[in-house]
Amino acid sequence: MVTVIPLDKIGEDERGATHYFDMDRSGQCIVAYRKAGSVSGQHYHKGIAIKKNPEKIVVMHGEALLNWKDVQSDRSGSVLIKAPALVEIAPFAWHEVISQTDIIIFELNGLEDAKDDTFRL
Repeated sequence: MVTVIPLDKIGEDERGATHYFDMDRSGQCIVAYRKAGSVSGQHYHKGIAIKKNPEKIVVMHGEALLNWKDVQSDRSGSVLIKAPALVEIAPFAWHEVISQTDIIIFELNGLEDAKDDTFRL
Protein backbone atom coordinates (compact mmCIF):
# COMPACT_ATOMS: atom_id res chain seq x y z
CA MET A 1 0.00 0.00 0.00
CA VAL A 2 2.96 2.31 0.63
CA THR A 3 6.21 2.30 -1.33
CA VAL A 4 9.28 4.32 -0.32
CA ILE A 5 11.89 4.80 -3.03
CA PRO A 6 15.20 6.41 -2.01
CA LEU A 7 16.19 9.05 -4.55
CA ASP A 8 19.25 8.27 -6.66
CA LYS A 9 22.31 10.40 -6.01
CA ILE A 10 23.99 11.67 -9.16
CA GLY A 11 26.76 13.62 -7.50
CA GLU A 12 28.23 15.09 -4.37
CA ASP A 13 30.95 17.62 -3.72
CA GLU A 14 31.85 20.29 -1.17
CA ARG A 15 28.53 22.08 -1.87
CA GLY A 16 26.42 19.03 -1.02
CA ALA A 17 24.60 16.24 -2.85
CA THR A 18 22.40 16.18 -5.95
CA HIS A 19 19.56 13.64 -6.29
CA TYR A 20 16.91 13.09 -8.97
CA PHE A 21 13.59 11.42 -9.66
CA ASP A 22 11.37 11.06 -12.72
CA MET A 23 8.29 13.30 -12.80
CA ASP A 24 5.15 12.05 -14.55
CA ARG A 25 2.92 14.85 -13.26
CA SER A 26 2.53 18.51 -14.04
CA GLY A 27 0.37 21.36 -12.86
CA GLN A 28 -0.06 22.61 -9.31
CA CYS A 29 2.08 21.01 -6.60
CA ILE A 30 2.45 21.65 -2.87
CA VAL A 31 5.57 22.33 -0.80
CA ALA A 32 4.91 21.79 2.91
CA TYR A 33 7.14 22.53 5.88
CA ARG A 34 6.27 20.55 9.02
CA LYS A 35 7.74 20.86 12.48
CA ALA A 36 9.12 17.94 14.47
CA GLY A 37 6.33 16.17 16.33
CA SER A 38 3.55 17.44 14.07
CA VAL A 39 1.01 15.06 12.51
CA SER A 40 -0.34 15.42 8.97
CA GLY A 41 -2.76 13.42 6.88
CA GLN A 42 -5.01 11.10 8.89
CA HIS A 43 -7.10 10.47 5.80
CA TYR A 44 -7.27 8.33 2.66
CA HIS A 45 -8.05 8.81 -1.01
CA LYS A 46 -10.16 6.57 -3.24
CA GLY A 47 -8.12 7.38 -6.33
CA ILE A 48 -10.94 9.44 -7.86
CA ALA A 49 -8.47 12.23 -8.62
CA ILE A 50 -5.78 11.10 -11.07
CA LYS A 51 -3.02 12.73 -8.98
CA LYS A 52 -4.14 10.75 -5.93
CA ASN A 53 -3.88 7.40 -7.72
CA PRO A 54 -1.35 6.85 -6.32
CA GLU A 55 -0.58 9.85 -4.14
CA LYS A 56 3.08 10.79 -4.60
CA ILE A 57 5.11 12.75 -2.08
CA VAL A 58 8.82 13.57 -2.06
CA VAL A 59 10.29 13.91 1.42
CA MET A 60 13.02 16.42 0.64
CA HIS A 61 14.45 17.02 4.11
CA GLY A 62 14.27 15.25 7.46
CA GLU A 63 12.71 12.05 8.75
CA ALA A 64 9.08 11.08 9.11
CA LEU A 65 7.14 8.06 10.31
CA LEU A 66 4.31 7.09 7.96
CA ASN A 67 1.58 4.94 9.51
CA TRP A 68 -0.92 3.35 7.11
CA LYS A 69 -3.97 1.10 7.18
CA ASP A 70 -5.85 -0.46 4.27
CA VAL A 71 -9.45 0.65 4.83
CA GLN A 72 -10.67 -2.36 2.83
CA SER A 73 -8.86 -5.00 4.90
CA ASP A 74 -7.04 -5.44 8.19
CA ARG A 75 -3.56 -4.77 6.71
CA SER A 76 -1.55 -1.96 8.28
CA GLY A 77 2.02 -0.90 8.80
CA SER A 78 4.54 1.79 9.51
CA VAL A 79 7.61 2.92 7.64
CA LEU A 80 10.35 5.36 8.60
CA ILE A 81 11.12 7.69 5.71
CA LYS A 82 14.55 9.30 5.47
CA ALA A 83 15.01 12.12 2.99
CA PRO A 84 15.44 12.23 0.13
CA ALA A 85 12.77 9.70 -0.83
CA LEU A 86 9.75 9.38 -3.09
CA VAL A 87 6.70 7.95 -1.30
CA GLU A 88 3.78 6.40 -3.21
CA ILE A 89 0.53 5.85 -1.30
CA ALA A 90 -2.08 3.60 -2.92
CA PRO A 91 -5.79 4.41 -2.98
CA PHE A 92 -7.70 3.28 0.13
CA ALA A 93 -4.56 3.52 2.29
CA TRP A 94 -5.46 5.65 5.31
CA HIS A 95 -2.22 7.41 6.21
CA GLU A 96 -0.67 9.80 8.66
CA VAL A 97 2.78 11.38 8.64
CA ILE A 98 4.43 12.03 11.98
CA SER A 99 7.43 14.34 11.65
CA GLN A 100 10.38 12.90 13.55
CA THR A 101 12.42 16.01 12.69
CA ASP A 102 11.49 19.21 10.90
CA ILE A 103 10.64 18.05 7.37
CA ILE A 104 10.07 19.50 3.92
CA ILE A 105 7.61 17.68 1.67
CA PHE A 106 6.95 18.18 -2.03
CA GLU A 107 3.49 16.83 -2.93
CA LEU A 108 2.99 15.97 -6.59
CA ASN A 109 -0.58 17.22 -6.57
CA GLY A 110 -2.48 20.41 -5.78
CA LEU A 111 -5.24 21.34 -3.36
CA GLU A 112 -7.91 20.90 -6.04
CA ASP A 113 -6.85 17.27 -6.55
CA ALA A 114 -7.66 16.44 -2.94
CA LYS A 115 -10.86 18.48 -2.67
CA ASP A 116 -13.27 15.70 -3.69
CA ASP A 117 -10.96 12.75 -2.97
CA THR A 118 -10.11 13.02 0.73
CA PHE A 119 -11.92 10.86 3.28
CA ARG A 120 -11.57 10.40 7.03
CA LEU A 121 -12.28 7.33 9.12
